[in-house]
Amino acid sequence: MDRILRIFRFGQPLRPQVTWGDVVVLLGLAAFIYGAVRLGMDAPAVVQGPEINLAPGFLPHYAGLSLGRMFAAYLLSILFSLVFGYVASRSAGAERILIPLFDVLQSIPILSFLPVALLTFSAILPLGVAVELSSIVLIFTSQAWNLAFAWYQSLTTIPRTLQRASVMLRFNAWLRFKTLELPFAGVSLIWNSMASWAGGWFFLMAAEIFSAGERNFRLPGLGAYLQEAANQGDLRAIAYGLTALILIIVILDQLVWRPLIAWSNRFTMQMVSSDDPPTSWFYNVLRNAASVQFVHRALHRPLMERLDAWLIRVLPARGAIGGPPRSRAWLRVGLGFAILAVILGGVYLCGRMLLGVSLTQWGQIAVGLGMTLLRVLASLAIALGWTIPAGVLIGTSPRLSAWLQPLAQIAASIPATALFPILLLLVVNLPGGLNLAAVLLMLLGTQWYLLFNIIAGASAIPRDLQSIASLLQLRRWERWRVLILPAIFPYTVTGALAASGGAWNASVVAEYTQFGGRTLQTTGVGALIAEATAQGDYPLLLAATLSLILTVIIINRLVWRRLYRLAEERYRLD
Repeated sequence: MDRILRIFRFGQPLRPQVTWGDVVVLLGLAAFIYGAVRLGMDAPAVVQGPEINLAPGFLPHYAGLSLGRMFAAYLLSILFSLVFGYVASRSAGAERILIPLFDVLQSIPILSFLPVALLTFSAILPLGVAVELSSIVLIFTSQAWNLAFAWYQSLTTIPRTLQRASVMLRFNAWLRFKTLELPFAGVSLIWNSMASWAGGWFFLMAAEIFSAGERNFRLPGLGAYLQEAANQGDLRAIAYGLTALILIIVILDQLVWRPLIAWSNRFTMQMVSSDDPPTSWFYNVLRNAASVQFVHRALHRPLMERLDAWLIRVLPARGAIGGPPRSRAWLRVGLGFAILAVILGGVYLCGRMLLGVSLTQWGQIAVGLGMTLLRVLASLAIALGWTIPAGVLIGTSPRLSAWLQPLAQIAASIPATALFPILLLLVVNLPGGLNLAAVLLMLLGTQWYLLFNIIAGASAIPRDLQSIASLLQLRRWERWRVLILPAIFPYTVTGALAASGGAWNASVVAEYTQFGGRTLQTTGVGALIAEATAQGDYPLLLAATLSLILTVIIINRLVWRRLYRLAEERYRLD
């Protein structure tokens, strides 16, 4: 039996790892966070948009504005993920910098990005446009990292046989991207896109209404509507806002996500066709529409053929590129020294600001980090406990997926921050009520990263391997041990990494909240960051944020990077 079960096994010894990238990331982010905090001190006093009207008739207008911001942020996230995920997978040096950087950036509280984005855009654009673009950038920071990790994970786990075939066929970068890399990553990217949209909805309220001390920023939108309803304790308005959000989610599921899932089934790695492939009525309508077929024949196909021919001429085949020109090498050295000088200058100024943090405050930060870490671990453990069996069940059963995937998408896209006031009313009077509420809010905001990644991994298990497992009459535990768990391991690592980063980020909202004119908070680094932001205590904000970053880098070094290497070397379908 052991010899037969080897057909499911993968594995090579893990390579040693280098840690200098972590040092560069930490110093660079220290300079970046200092710049963000320093710019926040010079932010405009008031950027006040129109008052948010809680009448239901305003919801269509607000929903349209928020949907436009979400779509713009998603396009920006896709472009960012394709470029930087590709660079990280192709260059060992870039990988040592970018992977820790992605891991840390998704854990930085979203509000830390606002001062940099706002003042940068306001320097070159009218203030109203600058605030709008800043909101889009904030939503981008809640979507991009998950997609970048999914794209990177897919590129690093492409079967070596397919990679060798692309080399033998002398594919250039464009053909390799079009015919191998993007199709192989298609299923994962689509499911992670749904998770990223859910993350965008989660932080939409923070991206449309923001306060720092006496400075207030406001944009009309669905997130601002829900935030205003929560601040006023208007449960009826919260219900109206959630109803509008659910309608948007259902429409997007039927017109966008389900057709994409049905279309991506062609890219699954299998030699045996599925008995019950995913379907979509809208996809069937588009595929059979005469007008769509005409546009495909008359416009899309000729344009793609011309693009293919041009890129084949412009881009050399794989292996035909020599070393970088000497001038480019000198340019890279000069740019590296310039970046290093900026980082060192920022680190010096950062150190000066940190001198204003008292020992008592440092002790509060240490205690807060410990408490928040416990909440992150608790939410991650609970999420893993239910998302692995549920994700495998949905991913391996297209019939169940057709029913449960829309429900999961709806549940994932409802901002947990909008439900938090209701959650507080239910648990705040229980023993440890606010701690329990904080863990539940982290769980509601991050478990979907795991679920959608595991669904993607389970649905990508080749049908022929499932058939072999059935023919061998493997017991349930053996099937999980030798097929299912190894196959979904890379996707689980990606989802867990995104979920943990999201939990750290959500701690700012979970540990410090305002509801019905009251401010409720519990011990944690997220509460310290939120309180320092609200009071304009910039040295404490800088110290707490940097401490969170250092904690995340240590966890990344000890846990996530090793798991990613394990997924890349041992659990890949070869």
